[in-house]
Amino acid sequence: MKIRLYIIYLLAVLLTACGDTTESKLQKFLLKGNLAAKEQNLEQALYYFNECVNLDPCFAEALNNIGTVYFKLDKLDQSLQYYAKAIECKPEFIDTYFNRANTLYELKEYYSALKDLDRIESVKEDTAVLHFTRGLVLSKLRDFQGSRRSFQRAIEIDRANVEQWVNLATVEYYLKNYSNAREALNTAMSIDADEAHIYNTLAMIDIEEHNLDEASVNVNKAISLSPRDAFFKNNRGYIYLMSNELDKALEDINNSIGADPENGWAYRNKGIYYLMTEDYANAERLLKQAYEMDSFIDKIHFYLGMAYLQNGKVGEACHEFDLSEEAGDEMLTAALIKICK
Repeated sequence: MKIRLYIIYLLAVLLTACGDTTESKLQKFLLKGNLAAKEQNLEQALYYFNECVNLDPCFAEALNNIGTVYFKLDKLDQSLQYYAKAIECKPEFIDTYFNRANTLYELKEYYSALKDLDRIESVKEDTAVLHFTRGLVLSKLRDFQGSRRSFQRAIEIDRANVEQWVNLATVEYYLKNYSNAREALNTAMSIDADEAHIYNTLAMIDIEEHNLDEASVNVNKAISLSPRDAFFKNNRGYIYLMSNELDKALEDINNSIGADPENGWAYRNKGIYYLMTEDYANAERLLKQAYEMDSFIDKIHFYLGMAYLQNGKVGEACHEFDLSEEAGDEMLTAALIKICK
């Protein structure tokens, strides 16, 4: 199971100035670019921001915003180039460090993201978004204790942010502190009862507590609030798998992959589907693909081990089972342990 975590990007906005000086032209083009970006007219926004850069190649605000537009266009390498240039021109420009950290997060360059967050903390220690973003990064590194501390610090600064409570609950879920997770979600619900991720997280907890009926209610609530969310559809597919409703499971999982082909968790679930339908060759293929996409997917080693075992690859299977035990999956049966002795 996976909860999509939140990324925040910032567009710098400056006040317009009067007259026809270079500074006033810069402010005019910057404002027009920001308005175009706000209206999702990204090509027009790029035009105006580039006009700024034509006037002043080291105008950090415009360079930062070009980076943000490329971020929105999913051109992350180009985004990083402009953020680096903005920082070179204006080393104290903290917004750009935030943006670059978020881009590095998306590129899975987590340790580099942490360096930028450390730079921000040296200047703006008591900023909720700093600790929130660090919590996201640390969760990807599976430092759940550190992630929890970061989300708790963010909440101390801003208790009214529902996303922070949901992500704290997610980390508590990963730490198997289900009571704490539910408590955080109750607080989140008191802030915004229509936040879909609350119910998706509740469904995940329900699954771990072997309450599939309640899990189904909660995941369907999440989908009703956010019908296009690929993660929720994939999670419902997993619930269908656990309920042995395989046709429904495959439909949801395929829909999830169609909506977001980069979600390794959906490929894991499709691999489990093939395990359950005894198509072991496809199970192994998809589970390996899921692992290559995200090596930290929950219980991936156990299911991949099962696929190897069914395909007669006992050595590979036992290696995966060892990794599963190290990850704390607690999925191995006595019979499986005996096979690997």
